[in-house]
Amino acid sequence: MTTKPDLEYDLLSNKFIKNKCKNSRIYSQNLYAAMANNQFFYDDKRWSCSWRYSGSIVAVLRENNETYIDFYCSGVASDNNNGFVSEGTVTDEIKQDLLTMGWTIKPC
Repeated sequence: MTTKPDLEYDLLSNKFIKNKCKNSRIYSQNLYAAMANNQFFYDDKRWSCSWRYSGSIVAVLRENNETYIDFYCSGVASDNNNGFVSEGTVTDEIKQDLLTMGWTIKPC
């Protein structure tokens, strides 16, 4: 980790998270949705990002020639059938993966 906690850096450096994103569009969308409208803490240091930036991070993780727009506002079209969740929603899987990395989540 860098000297200042940086969730983007930690995600992009984590092979486990990268593989999950590459192999699952649902996981990728769920990670995007979790980063939108939430604050993340590593010890007492806070990190947050915009919806667009969240989409950009996930697009880079997927390494599939996607851009932020492929994820931006994707929660608006979520329903119970496609596995997508609305922005600000943190699934149990995402929460556990981030906790494993040392990050906690609080709503904005």
